[in-house]
Amino acid sequence: MGSIPVVWSPQTRLHDPRHEIWVGVATEGTEVAARVDVILAELSKRGYPIMEPSVEADDVLHRVHSSELLMFLRDAARDWAAGPYEELVGQSRVVPYLFPTPAMTAGIETKQAKAIHAEAGRYAYDTMTLVGPGTWEAARAAADCAATAATLVAEGASAAYALCRPPGHHATPAGFGGSCYLNNAAVAAETLRAGGAAKVGILDIDAHQGNGTAAIFYERSDVLYASVHVDPAAGWFPHILGFADETGSGAGIGATRNLPLAEGTGDEVWLEAVAELTTWLDSAGCDALVVSLGVDAAADDPESPLLITHDGYHEAGSVVATLGRPTIVVQEGGYHLPTLGTLVAEFLTGLASLKTRPPKSSCAGN
Repeated sequence: MGSIPVVWSPQTRLHDPRHEIWVGVATEGTEVAARVDVILAELSKRGYPIMEPSVEADDVLHRVHSSELLMFLRDAARDWAAGPYEELVGQSRVVPYLFPTPAMTAGIETKQAKAIHAEAGRYAYDTMTLVGPGTWEAARAAADCAATAATLVAEGASAAYALCRPPGHHATPAGFGGSCYLNNAAVAAETLRAGGAAKVGILDIDAHQGNGTAAIFYERSDVLYASVHVDPAAGWFPHILGFADETGSGAGIGATRNLPLAEGTGDEVWLEAVAELTTWLDSAGCDALVVSLGVDAAADDPESPLLITHDGYHEAGSVVATLGRPTIVVQEGGYHLPTLGTLVAEFLTGLASLKTRPPKSSCAGN
């Protein structure tokens, strides 16, 4: 029987990307609402207590994201629907038309674009992450799930799981991409800080580095970010970030660690990396942990070349449990629907042995 509370919202089903635009071609979307259903069904079957969110994340969202990004995401679907796009080209989802990168602006100060298909590229950094009716509502509900799970832990629970959808760890302070809109892991970490945790560690075991989470905390020493993921140098998202030499800047120097892995990596090497990062977070004296639980490193998942098994995820949960820190688990990736629920459940089963203990006193990560 599961003992870790599961926080979810039916509103997380509202986001329907329909498709993704990859190298100019519309391809079938993989970040679908059915992901929530298969996870919820497996955890319900195993007896996990399930609740809806009771904490709103509005205040904390303004601490991790720019007001401009939040307003754009809130209004984008409405503004797109008011335009000619569906009638002219049959496109009911917000897709950026251009990106105001330095290559275009050449250092000249830019103005706000009148057309939303031009303005969208100021906030979206890829063409894969479309916005439609229900996207904002789903992303906001996911953030509320993360804030509620973190509040449960801040108030004394040893662990809680936020069934967030859409995922969030690729959402940056002022941008969205990688199928992510609002950064749920960052919401959880900030909620823990507000709840009294002096230092929070984020362990990201999604198959892809959480460039958004890393960016949000890159110059801070009170939230450490540690990620194990497929090597972006091998051609994997986020391609230009997630390398081992990215260790933070300013006050956050030494508070970021990336452990990129080769394609085809299996349980043994992956678990060694998970253990190395958890030891690092432990030695840094983190009061609490946030786990960005992507299970797309699994062998059957179509979105990465890693080969992690069900047993590997169970053992990863056990490794995290050995730290004895209050822990929030936030759902990130995982796209193979037949195995998705079981993979999540195996990690939570491994984590369920968690018994909290005081953090080690250390100045590491400062």
